[in-house]
Amino acid sequence: MKSRTLVGTFAGLALLGTVTTANADLELAKKAGCMACHAVDKKVVGPAWKDVAAKYKGDAAAKATLIEKVKKGGKGNWTDVTGGVPMPPYSPRVADADIEKLVDYIFTL
Repeated sequence: MKSRTLVGTFAGLALLGTVTTANADLELAKKAGCMACHAVDKKVVGPAWKDVAAKYKGDAAAKATLIEKVKKGGKGNWTDVTGGVPMPPYSPRVADADIEKLVDYIFTL
């Protein structure tokens, strides 16, 4: 019985750590201004982040591509969703390490 309790406790703590990290990443996204145009699960101006994660799932180059896109901004990849509204550049206003965290967060969705 003790081992089941310990396993359950450790599993709960691991899940709590994941939820806490996700909450911190979402707060970072809000602070950076990302949520003005994006939402996790629905289109706002830009695509839903779950749609971004699905589009690039399995693409080994996607992380680097998206980091660059967030840093420099641009348009054309989601024109059918955005109607041609460009994404503004976020570098240097948002630190490169934070941009990488945000892209990593998107891929967890």
